[in-house]
Amino acid sequence: MENVLDVLQSRGFIEQTTHDGELRQYLGGETATCYIGFDPTASSLHVGSLVPIMSLAHMQRNGHRPIALVGGGTGLVGDPSGKTEMRKLLTEEDVAQNVLGLKKQLSRFIDFSDEKAVMVNNADWLTKLEYIPFLRDIGRHFSVNRMIKAESYKMRLDSEDGLSFIEFNYMVLQAYDFLELRKRHNCCLQMGGSDQWGNIVAGIDLIRRVEGKNAFGITFPLITTASGAKMGKTAAGAVWLDPERTSPYDYFQFWVNTDDRDVARFLALFTFLPMAEVERVDALEGAQLNVAKSILAFEATRLAHGEDEALKAYGAAVSMFGARQVSRDLLPSSTIPRESNMPADENVPQTEMDMGLFEEGIPCFKLFHQVGLTESSGAARRLIQQGGGYVNGRRLEKFDEPITASDIHDMEILLRAGKKHFFKIRIKK
Repeated sequence: MENVLDVLQSRGFIEQTTHDGELRQYLGGETATCYIGFDPTASSLHVGSLVPIMSLAHMQRNGHRPIALVGGGTGLVGDPSGKTEMRKLLTEEDVAQNVLGLKKQLSRFIDFSDEKAVMVNNADWLTKLEYIPFLRDIGRHFSVNRMIKAESYKMRLDSEDGLSFIEFNYMVLQAYDFLELRKRHNCCLQMGGSDQWGNIVAGIDLIRRVEGKNAFGITFPLITTASGAKMGKTAAGAVWLDPERTSPYDYFQFWVNTDDRDVARFLALFTFLPMAEVERVDALEGAQLNVAKSILAFEATRLAHGEDEALKAYGAAVSMFGARQVSRDLLPSSTIPRESNMPADENVPQTEMDMGLFEEGIPCFKLFHQVGLTESSGAARRLIQQGGGYVNGRRLEKFDEPITASDIHDMEILLRAGKKHFFKIRIKK
């Protein structure tokens, strides 16, 4: 089996690693145990959390055991990393409720049955610590001089609000988590975002000092879009994994709207499709690249919400925006329907027309007026000339372009005027 380190590197997950040679050996042997911490500041994770989630899933798929640590204890303190102001402190009830939501979402990506993966809550040990013994046994291993040089602390020390004492403890607590997991689960690898490098290294050092054992770290790059925007942020806000916050259809549409420059990269990061298939997407352009976006959206939605919801979202998109022919040789490992169309939304206005009418072709502006998408032939001409007329999702270039039998897919033609007005023509022989 391929070393999972190579899998993660080839797919763009890795920014930094510690102890490169020893880490490769550790991950190339028998079952390794790794962990990532998730901050329970909300009842749902969002798209920005997908890189760590997918990395744990890759670990499991390559024969290793992932641990998802939910920070029920550290969530009561607040991680200063990447923040210029102090986080709002949560109550124990808030954190407990959020933990339930996170486990449900993580279970979509990771199999927790039969101890194949473990979910732990660091409140189980952190909330039971006695302060003086903790300072004597653990705190003595930390140098304040080194801690304040960490990026997460430097940013806050330079900010107007400064760094609170409660947040200053965060690095020590996260390092202690790693030590506990090393003792309880023989976990030797911690992974996290690039802003967690200082915390991860502190945990590795603590394990070496207390246990005299090796431990390793991997960090992920901050994922931004080709335009430079933070991953998962839209004008409408965060894109959540909770279907109550972001519907599966809106989730699907988020991925469909991926920038052309990001499609191959996001297929590598956010799906499990083989890299040999994904690499071919770099050469695509135009309509074929748009089809690849649909496959990305389908696969991402399937992972987060299940096959049924992905099919519904894809079907809704087809009925709204027209079908795209998904060729069988494009990302063939995807389970996206390969038919040229999906069952349409029955709310879309529709009528039946004879096949014979399309043998010679009907000028598109006349057809738009005939089915009632415009009030007059003149209005149809203007609509199409301004780029607002579509057939089967393809923009019409000329107002008098004929709609012919070649435009019939699965005995249907889908017309669209502007962004929201649709009409379906069912063909009868």
